[in-house]
Amino acid sequence: MRTTVKLLTLLMLVLLPAPAAISKEKISSLCDLHYPSDARIEWRCVKLRWTDTAEKMFGAHWLDVLRFNRMDRRHFHGGISIKVPKHPQQLNSFTPLPAEYPQEAGEPKLIVVDQTEMFLGAYEYGKLVYSFPVALGIEGYRVPNGEYRVDAADRRHRSNLYTVEEIGRPYPMHFGLRFWVDKSKESWPSYWIHGRDLPGYPASHGCIGLYDEEMQREYYSAYDKKVNKQYYHPLTKPFLQDAKVLYTWAVDQATDPGKFHKIKNGPKVLIVGTPPAIQTASPSAPPPASDKAPAPASEKAPAAEKSPAKEKALTPPIFPSRSSTSHS
Repeated sequence: MRTTVKLLTLLMLVLLPAPAAISKEKISSLCDLHYPSDARIEWRCVKLRWTDTAEKMFGAHWLDVLRFNRMDRRHFHGGISIKVPKHPQQLNSFTPLPAEYPQEAGEPKLIVVDQTEMFLGAYEYGKLVYSFPVALGIEGYRVPNGEYRVDAADRRHRSNLYTVEEIGRPYPMHFGLRFWVDKSKESWPSYWIHGRDLPGYPASHGCIGLYDEEMQREYYSAYDKKVNKQYYHPLTKPFLQDAKVLYTWAVDQATDPGKFHKIKNGPKVLIVGTPPAIQTASPSAPPPASDKAPAPASEKAPAAEKSPAKEKALTPPIFPSRSSTSHS
């Protein structure tokens, strides 16, 4: 009898629906994500080789190409197809965001997250001052469109819900700016803008991610070297640090304690638009993808890593005038 009960109990457990899991599907072609601003740049789809690096392929324009693809250097590796502009100079200081946001001209500091373009803009009295590519939440975990406000900050924040899969450490959320606590849910999940991986497509549990290569080097270098072996390309200076740039812009550095703290009258945050859908075929799509990457840029090209500011972080383009749980 006891054996029968145990078997029935085990059968019930097996038949019970499992909790919803985060999709771990990775996109191998960034060419399948289409943004409205793509129409401004003539590009072709190129599949990367494992020996390719952004610096070698694009010289002085390597950062512009990464921004155009909404990806970071860690995800620039063999097997991934990316959009390669036919005329890289067209990407100088690339941003798909408007230079002005007149309807918010009264806001001293405004953060606009355009999900349609997967870009974030920092505005001062309606004028764009910074523009960054972002990673967004996957379907089912996205922040609802609407108006929010930064109410807390933390330079070295980390998630108390999620860990880095590869290494088991709590997920880093450095240079975090909290803009929403969803009190409609029992766990009060909180949503932040913070440093994270940018694979070129929606990948988070709801937070907005920005470049943070110092964090990536600290957390992922040993793992990436072990996995990629002879094809491992270490992150080198100047590091991409958009998360740090936005944090120092949004938070008063004279009073920042360097740890979690509340903020009064923080920057207003607007979440707008809908993330791009995957489209493998389109009447307006560029010519078919090429399996061969273009020849490396000339060694004489003035690559950013050889500039006088080699030891400094790259600065994004500046445009003229209960306790809650932490997502990642």
